[in-house]
Amino acid sequence: MKKRYIVPVFLVCALTASLRAQDYHFSLYSETPAAISPALAGVRYNTRVVVNYKSQWSSVANKYETMAASFEQTIKHKKLKNNYFAVSANIYRDVAGDAKLSTLNPNLGVSYHQKISKVMKLSAGLQSGFFFKTIDASNLRYDRQYDGYSYNSSLSSGEAPPRSGFASFDLGGGVNLHFNEGEKFISAKDGSVFDIGVSAYHYQIGKNSFLNSAEKLQTRYCGYFSGDFAVPNSKNAIMPSFLYMRQGTSSEFIAGALFKFLLGDASTYTPLKTNRSIAVGGYYRFKDAIIPTVLMQINKYAIGLAYDINVSALTPASKRQGGFEVMLRYNIAPGYGVNLGRSDTKPSY
Repeated sequence: MKKRYIVPVFLVCALTASLRAQDYHFSLYSETPAAISPALAGVRYNTRVVVNYKSQWSSVANKYETMAASFEQTIKHKKLKNNYFAVSANIYRDVAGDAKLSTLNPNLGVSYHQKISKVMKLSAGLQSGFFFKTIDASNLRYDRQYDGYSYNSSLSSGEAPPRSGFASFDLGGGVNLHFNEGEKFISAKDGSVFDIGVSAYHYQIGKNSFLNSAEKLQTRYCGYFSGDFAVPNSKNAIMPSFLYMRQGTSSEFIAGALFKFLLGDASTYTPLKTNRSIAVGGYYRFKDAIIPTVLMQINKYAIGLAYDINVSALTPASKRQGGFEVMLRYNIAPGYGVNLGRSDTKPSY
């Protein structure tokens, strides 16, 4: 089956990134915890709500939009001094091309956290949900519908029409190691925080085809690192991170760093002084894009902005225009103004 009209959309997906991945992805990956590992729920915050939006490839074909929202909440009992649980919920949706190829993926999750030393805790998480995929087949065009001069919708395509949609069960899980050292505020030049872990998504998912075939969505495996390290003798910090994902024969590797500057620290004496910071830097998605990034944090709120500058084989068509991305976050336990190393009286970062 040859779809002349929809080919540009799938060409975008095939050439993008040498990432070649079959799944949704964000450039601000450190701010999409539910897409990286279910074990990250409840690690750095008691409560966290994140909303993400990405728009791609409007210069090549109809834009590809990806939207996400996630929520996580710790469940701490006063008798649980060294361990606790967290629950999470997240939902993803994307829409691509003239055929409005769409995926809706809601999930619920749970994670368990075990303190293994004064500065480290190990967590494991699971999440499950459903995949709902739809397509508007009326917008598909086929070779047989070209009469030699132009497209003629009255001509038969000679193809059996695809299903308009289908649903499949989804399952994912992961493990995470969290390191958190520093008895003072992170702005007091002694803070070190990082997470490292592995995860897997879409384990043994059901059919993934509009053509009633036995095709399945491949399991997506992730390996990641994300840190926040204070620069000695300053109120600044460096935030390096990387993400590697593999899904079948497709893979994606992205790495980079943000440089964080403290604009104001919280005070224990007055609520008028709040923690504020701005981080600037960028990432590189291997053989695909350079991604300048800005992350601003004010007390319990954060906003992140990123833009993919395409450097892949699609550059002649994209004119280096990849995609704009925005992230909004609300968290109960903010990064600055809380003791990093203590877990007895104050929440950790």
